[in-house]
Amino acid sequence: MNIPGTLYIVSAPSGGGKTSLVNALLESVSNLEVSVSYTTRPPRPGEKEDIDYHFIDQKKFKQLIQKKALLEQAIVFGHYYGTSLDWVTQKIKAGIDIILEIDWQGARQIREKMPESIGIFIIPPSWEVLEKRLHLRAQDKENIIKKRMADAKAELTHYDEYDYLIVNENFSNALADLNAILRVRRLRCSIQKKELAPLLENLLS
Repeated sequence: MNIPGTLYIVSAPSGGGKTSLVNALLESVSNLEVSVSYTTRPPRPGEKEDIDYHFIDQKKFKQLIQKKALLEQAIVFGHYYGTSLDWVTQKIKAGIDIILEIDWQGARQIREKMPESIGIFIIPPSWEVLEKRLHLRAQDKENIIKKRMADAKAELTHYDEYDYLIVNENFSNALADLNAILRVRRLRCSIQKKELAPLLENLLS
């Protein structure tokens, strides 16, 4: 029988670096997958279908809502985002740890349905650094960047709804902190006694 996986919710203001950190984490940690969300927004340069997002129109998204097929849903910058309930449930049952990159709205919905999930909030070292990162991405016009900065301040007010808080000032340090959270969860006695059953049986015989 598989040991159930853990659901991790990772949130950050736009430009906070969560996607880069999660991608680096996926390269260094086994038995870990990131959930691919549905969205109605158009793909950004370089984004790929079914890898970065499942890009669908608003009609199809509303059909998923009607079918209650979403674990969470939110509207961000006028576009719908949502997570497949069936996909996450099946992966967790199979013993795979899952990461969801979502905002505080979705995180709150998931905690109500899956209170055992672990919330991680990533913050920038300063507003100046965050604004610089948004400009360096070169994805948005100045008016959009200003809106993202305003929304970031609103999102940061929800930081204390999460279990862990990471400052992304130095990428390597922030990645180590993120890795440490997953590592310590996997070292829980309730998990280790199943993973190490043969060794424990031998030591206690």
